[in-house]
Amino acid sequence: MENKSINRYNTFCKSLKNLEKSKYADPSADFVLEGTVLNFSLTFDIAWKVMKDILVKNMGILDFATDSPRETLQQAFTNHLIDDDTWMQMLKTRNQLAHDYDGSFAAEKFRDIIDMYYPLFLRFQKVAETYLQAS
Repeated sequence: MENKSINRYNTFCKSLKNLEKSKYADPSADFVLEGTVLNFSLTFDIAWKVMKDILVKNMGILDFATDSPRETLQQAFTNHLIDDDTWMQMLKTRNQLAHDYDGSFAAEKFRDIIDMYYPLFLRFQKVAETYLQAS
């Protein structure tokens, strides 16, 4: 992979590390909830772009809308970069969080971010790393 892709992957890893801190934090503190939501959204956005990099640059797959997270996730699933359709649920959560102005949805989704989505990010990190090492 080229430098831009490697930098994107490294940013994904850093963002994931920041998200990990939320596992041990008190979600009733406003700044923890807000920070978790921001880290989740950033981690998700970088993750699908890393998937796109692997699909296009490593696998040579170009027959999808590369600007679309939904289509990228579908291609990533089809090509075994991810193995859980919970990623689509994650996309929906990310989109809904962008319009959660009072924080109620964020409070409702905190456990999902930590218990369901974080492990999927970790699994994808390992898959992405194998492609980085191969290139």
